[in-house]
Amino acid sequence: MKDLTIPAARPVNPRFSSGPCAKLPHYNLDLLSDAPLGRSHRAAVGKAKLAEAIDLTREVLGVPEGYRIGIVPGSDTGAVEMAMWSLLGARPVEMLAWESFGEGWVTDAVKQLKLDATVRKADYGKIVDFAEVDFDKDVVFTWNGTTSGVRVPNGDAIPANRAGLTICDATSAAFAMDLPFDKLDVVTFSWQKVLGGEGAHGMLILSPRAVERLESYTPAWPLPKIFRMTKGGKLIEGIFKGETINTPSMLAVEDYLVALKWAQGLGGVKALIARADANAKAVRDFIADKDWIADLAEDPATASNTSVCLRFTDPAIKDGAAFAKAVAKRLEKEGVALDAGAYRDAPAGLRIWCGSTVETSDVAALMPWIEWAYRAELAAQG
Repeated sequence: MKDLTIPAARPVNPRFSSGPCAKLPHYNLDLLSDAPLGRSHRAAVGKAKLAEAIDLTREVLGVPEGYRIGIVPGSDTGAVEMAMWSLLGARPVEMLAWESFGEGWVTDAVKQLKLDATVRKADYGKIVDFAEVDFDKDVVFTWNGTTSGVRVPNGDAIPANRAGLTICDATSAAFAMDLPFDKLDVVTFSWQKVLGGEGAHGMLILSPRAVERLESYTPAWPLPKIFRMTKGGKLIEGIFKGETINTPSMLAVEDYLVALKWAQGLGGVKALIARADANAKAVRDFIADKDWIADLAEDPATASNTSVCLRFTDPAIKDGAAFAKAVAKRLEKEGVALDAGAYRDAPAGLRIWCGSTVETSDVAALMPWIEWAYRAELAAQG
């Protein structure tokens, strides 16, 4: 590699974006031919498609009976804010953040809802100490830091007899990580992450405890129409049967159904987790003996298997941010990795999406190209 020889193999699919993410293998638009285009989502065919999406989500993810699953507007952001605006304020609150999106939820709670919340933060590459968290308060956190490459390893620190609600943004974790639903009262995600679906639609999963809160508590602030989940003190059950609050894209719904059926055919969430694990392992096996690149995640126990974030460590690099951007640009110019730069607010480096729709062979083929681009850029800086 020191002579800058171009690697022999190339990824078949160079799409390593962390959202929207790669479509499932062998995807083609003919798979969407059954979409009821030009039909109302309230017609029988539209309602059936939406109900099927909810039912398959439950089956593939292993969501317990008694938990409500709804399709909501605004992608994962809409789902998280819907939960926060509707549920918070009844009890004291703790906000946990270790990356950009978690920071956004802190801002919403403290500056928009004006809650006197306890805020716990960790630097990029780390997570907060869950042993210090008071789960008798309502707790809001991301399961996987899409921009930081770290995740909650398990739900062991969350007590079963907690008094507060746990509100979990799982947008880059759902379908690729084992989510302990018995420890989570609200789970949100979007279609465009692990299953490679289209944007704009969010998923909101509520435990019976969360439903009880909705039906017994009225927030002090006004709720926009698209956030309202109760009427007359009772849950609007239709939302969780496919009667969406606003108009969904039936083309995007069909695309989500295609991805869910693909996942179902693989064997469900366990098979999806195995694919993501293999992809992340391909990255980490490659960097293990390198002295010029490292995992942003400091503890292997909390390292993500979807959004794998890397940092360049060579002291010869003169401008870390410019160098990382230049490497990402070289990879894109060669057509071997698209959208592989670090998130704008994160430390400089690369971010390789390793979610379940990505083929391990493509990840393995990319790794020598990263070394080639690194060495080429190092030579170019003089």
